[in-house]
Amino acid sequence: GRHSMLPRHVQRLGRDWITHWNGSQILTFNSPVSSCMRWAGHYPPWASFPLPISADFSANWRFPPFFGPWRQFQNSNWHLDNYTQSCCFHLHNPSMKSEGEEPLTKKRRLSGQDDTSTLEQETNLSNQKEVSCLSVAQNEEKHGSKKGTIKRHWEYFCQESKTMKIAKNKGSDQSSTGSEAKFDFTVMSYNILSQNLLEGNSHLYKHCRQRLLFWTYRFPNILQEIKELDADVLCLQEVQEDHYRKEIKSSLESLGYHCEYKMRTGRKPDGCAICFKTSKFTLISSNPVEFFRRDIPLLDRDNVGLVLLLQPRFHCKANAAICIANTHLLYNPRRGDIKLTQLAMLLAEIASVAPQKDGSFCPIIICGDFNSVPGSPLYRFIKEGKLNYEGLAIGKVSGQEQFPRGQRILSIPIWPKKLGISQNCVYEIKQQQKEENAGEKLEAAKPDNTQEIVTASEKLSSKLRHHFKLSSVYSHYFPETGIPEVTTCHSRSAVTVDYIFYSAANDDTAAQPGAEDSFSGGLKLLGRLALLTEKDLWTVNGLPNENNSSDHLPLLAEFRLIER
Repeated sequence: GRHSMLPRHVQRLGRDWITHWNGSQILTFNSPVSSCMRWAGHYPPWASFPLPISADFSANWRFPPFFGPWRQFQNSNWHLDNYTQSCCFHLHNPSMKSEGEEPLTKKRRLSGQDDTSTLEQETNLSNQKEVSCLSVAQNEEKHGSKKGTIKRHWEYFCQESKTMKIAKNKGSDQSSTGSEAKFDFTVMSYNILSQNLLEGNSHLYKHCRQRLLFWTYRFPNILQEIKELDADVLCLQEVQEDHYRKEIKSSLESLGYHCEYKMRTGRKPDGCAICFKTSKFTLISSNPVEFFRRDIPLLDRDNVGLVLLLQPRFHCKANAAICIANTHLLYNPRRGDIKLTQLAMLLAEIASVAPQKDGSFCPIIICGDFNSVPGSPLYRFIKEGKLNYEGLAIGKVSGQEQFPRGQRILSIPIWPKKLGISQNCVYEIKQQQKEENAGEKLEAAKPDNTQEIVTASEKLSSKLRHHFKLSSVYSHYFPETGIPEVTTCHSRSAVTVDYIFYSAANDDTAAQPGAEDSFSGGLKLLGRLALLTEKDLWTVNGLPNENNSSDHLPLLAEFRLIER
């Protein structure tokens, strides 16, 4: 059972120190201790992250404040908070849910529940983390690998993709591969963490060493990641304007990219960028999207999007095109109404850019940080193309909070008519044109049923729709274990909020059920760079770390363009 006194680990530790104190054999001061050393105790209330520790134990070690007779120590007014602030043991990270809420220990304290099973899970997790951390350290000693690195493997969906990738690495030109040339390309989505936002939210990075958070340290790492992954299209979020202007743009151009950028409309100096290899694509059009509207109180946030129409350089028809969209939606978990409206505005712009001459849509890829978790209403709307939001609380739209604080119900309709976007997520003018054309054809055949149309319109007013059949590159859970994939990991949460959605071709075996080919051709997913678990990331002290200089992981996928 539980004791009101100290954990057994502390009691044993205290006895060992006292036993060896007179012999001056407490610790060997000159022997370095691995920075991965952890004590399987519990976090104090103020610590929601692993405590940093120097690799040189002797440089930072100090005597605990409770040396003396054990009885005196037992009877003293002892607090774990005081102990952890003056000692240098590395405590374990409490288990965190994928939805990004508070640690389990804090949730239990707030709810007043005494859940012994949860405690056992936490203890098991701490033991697992201790073992995995030590094994990483041993690996580094044996193989001399770079400290703090985690290997991400490439997942192939067909053997042909693997062969093509090997051929590409050998320098072959895909425009002349085989009797029938194929257009394969890679797309990356990466939130690179604006320096301005990092410094304004320093509480998220308490687990990081200070030197790792400077832009002068971070940018070379980010650029190196981009070089190594070598994507044909980059969709970047949180790109700070002065850094983009002074070094990011020129650095990417030197790697063969053409860059398009849209800065946020408010005071925060970051934005979205789409960069593509000029050897693979030419630019047809660039279409920025501003989500701020001065005349609409709902849209008082400065998030933006960017939609590019690109033409592949080889193999394809003269009119072949691919639509690439990039965005960073509002973070606030309690404003699902704003998130849905911002998404509708992005979809409306895509719907105006992507149509082909025959009326179908060209293949579409939508990347970004959507600040929404898998399975949430916003996520389902993107994938399923429909959402009935009647009775839905604004705090539940993004699924970021297990117990949402935003309880107000979404209004019907969510956004005012003067926004000019219909419930089908297209610009009203185009919607009216389609309705007028359809009306002319049916006018002679149908009697006047104006009242029925108005009634039907009222019934459907709480239903959002869009015309794209989209699949997600990632499945969000590891199939063998059911453990969630993670795209961002810092002191407060470890969740998936970043996505690559695409219009799947009919023969795409990786596409989710229900993805139909309503496009001019489509895209086949050939492979993807595997994501990691929260546990994986904490073995290298979360994000950012020595080698990964953003609090997000880059997402990377390889596609093949399929034409009708």
